[in-house]
Amino acid sequence: MKLLEGKVVLITGATRGIGKGIALEFAKQGADVAFTYVSSPEKAKEVESQLKEFNVKAIGYQSNAGDFTQAQELVDKVVTEFGQIDTLINNAGITRDGLLMRMSEQDWDDIISINLKSVFNMTKASLRTFLKQRKGSIINMSSIVGLQGNAGQSNYSASKAGIIGFSKSMAKEIGSRNIRCNVIAPGFIETEMTGALDEEVVKKWVENIPLKRAGSTEDIANTCVYLASDMSAYVTGQVISVCGGMLS
Repeated sequence: MKLLEGKVVLITGATRGIGKGIALEFAKQGADVAFTYVSSPEKAKEVESQLKEFNVKAIGYQSNAGDFTQAQELVDKVVTEFGQIDTLINNAGITRDGLLMRMSEQDWDDIISINLKSVFNMTKASLRTFLKQRKGSIINMSSIVGLQGNAGQSNYSASKAGIIGFSKSMAKEIGSRNIRCNVIAPGFIETEMTGALDEEVVKKWVENIPLKRAGSTEDIANTCVYLASDMSAYVTGQVISVCGGMLS
């Protein structure tokens, strides 16, 4: 039997990279998938088609998770269309890297809005549904730089560290209602974004990873499947680093 048969997942930012990998793995495991995108209807349609090949329901919604009102409207649409939400995966995120001395206020605000405020927006919008169901799994995508920091990424690191504090607080607030909240902190993962990096840069990253390879979107997706399934029924408030041992 598939691990997520009969479940509904809502994933923010799933037309490429980690989000797309998660959506595909959830569809393979039998889950119906609702996902968001901001600016590419064509890519969203492609992802919808790929997901439907697994005989599941799949719909992409154009929505900005960083906007409070849009987040609520999105959740209402998903509940109307799918009837429930079993798992919320807050994956949407961007980077605006640069040393603090050269960082603009806009670079800071954009990162906090998309990476951190979106988690607040989507979680708050989904809570009523989870409380009514008396069950749910919230999975928030942080990063190892949220745990250890990184030069040139003070805004990104702050947003990802904020996600961890938020998630641990949520786990304590809603645990009594059988709603779980956990964090995944990916390390160096092969995506379209990292594919654009210089080969030597990638080589140096990999040299510092005990497993001596970059992670794949499947590595992250498999951890999400675990946290969404009944196998993790007693796991909440945790940060799981999927980093090949980089934080060891």
